[in-house]
Amino acid sequence: MFPEQNHIKIIYSYKFEDGTIKSFNIILDRQNLSFISEKNHNPPSWAILSNNKCRNCTLNGDTNKYCPVAVNLTFIVEEFKEYLSYERVSVTVITEERTYSKDTTLQVGLSSLLGIIMVTSGCPILEYLKPMVRFHLPFAALEETIFRMVSMYLMSQYFLKQNGKMADLELNGLKKIYSDVNQVNIDFARRLTEAAEKDANVNALVNLNCFAIMIPLTAEKKLKEFENYFSVYLKEQKPD
Repeated sequence: MFPEQNHIKIIYSYKFEDGTIKSFNIILDRQNLSFISEKNHNPPSWAILSNNKCRNCTLNGDTNKYCPVAVNLTFIVEEFKEYLSYERVSVTVITEERTYSKDTTLQVGLSSLLGIIMVTSGCPILEYLKPMVRFHLPFAALEETIFRMVSMYLMSQYFLKQNGKMADLELNGLKKIYSDVNQVNIDFARRLTEAAEKDANVNALVNLNCFAIMIPLTAEKKLKEFENYFSVYLKEQKPD
C-alpha cells in the first residue's frame, strides 16, 4: 500500500496466552516522521479536543475539533479496551533494521506502541520527542532512554547552532520538554479512562509516563555515570 522509499513501517504483534494475536502496522512519513493513518470520519466523543483537553494544549479549538493524538489512537484503544494491564503477552516488534521480542505484561508491551503514535500525531507538545522514533527502541530501560533523549536533544542544539541560533548545552530546555510531556500524559489519561472499559490502555500510558517523571529526576545522576564512558574524550589534548 505504501512505497517503501517514502514511508517507514513498524509492525507490533501481540500474542496472548489463549493464542489470540493482534498485529498493527504503524506507517510513518520518512521525511518528517508523521503518523499516516486511514482517515477516521467518525471519531469517538472522547477524541473531541475540548473533552478532557490537556491543560497545556496549544491547539486552537476553533480549527481543531478533535485531538489528533486521540484520533490516531482510536483503533488501538478499541482493540485493547476490554483487556487488563497485567495480562501476559509475547510482543514482537519488526522494524526495517531488526526484530525485537519480549514476554511481558500488556501494559509494558502496549506503552511503546502508544508512545510512537502519540509523538508522531501532530501534538505540539509531544512533537519534541519525535526524532527518537526514527531509531525506535521498544522496551527501553530508563538508562537507555536517558542516553537517547539527551543525545537527541544535544543534536537538536547542534542544528540550532549551525543555523546561527543559540544552543542550550545545560539541558534546561530538555527539562521543560519533559515537564510539559508529563502534563500531557496526566491529562490524556483522563481521555483513556473514559474510552476504556478495563485498565490496559490507561496503565500503558501510566507506564510510559513513568519515564517522563523519572528522567528529570535521575538524568543528572545518570549523566555523571555516563561520563566515565567518555574518558578518551576528556583526556588532556596534546598540542600538535
